[in-house]
Amino acid sequence: MRIVLQQKETGLYFKDLGSWARESSEAMDFLSSTAAIDFCITNKLTDVQLVLKFDEQRYDIVMPVVTAQVREHRAGDARER
Repeated sequence: MRIVLQQKETGLYFKDLGSWARESSEAMDFLSSTAAIDFCITNKLTDVQLVLKFDEQRYDIVMPVVTAQVREHRAGDARER
């Protein structure tokens, strides 16, 4: 299994800071989902999702990455209602 980051809007995979790839095989492979999320927070990556890639694509798992900044924004929206 590989752990990669993907832009939600474009479907591109994170390769390196400032570099995205069309193919998941070119993407940076994180050691754990926690490491990938920490990387997003440290580098202020937003609008990405975590993808657990398996040998058979039908088993892939996609999960949103929610950072504190997104949570704070949503909390502000909720208070305005």
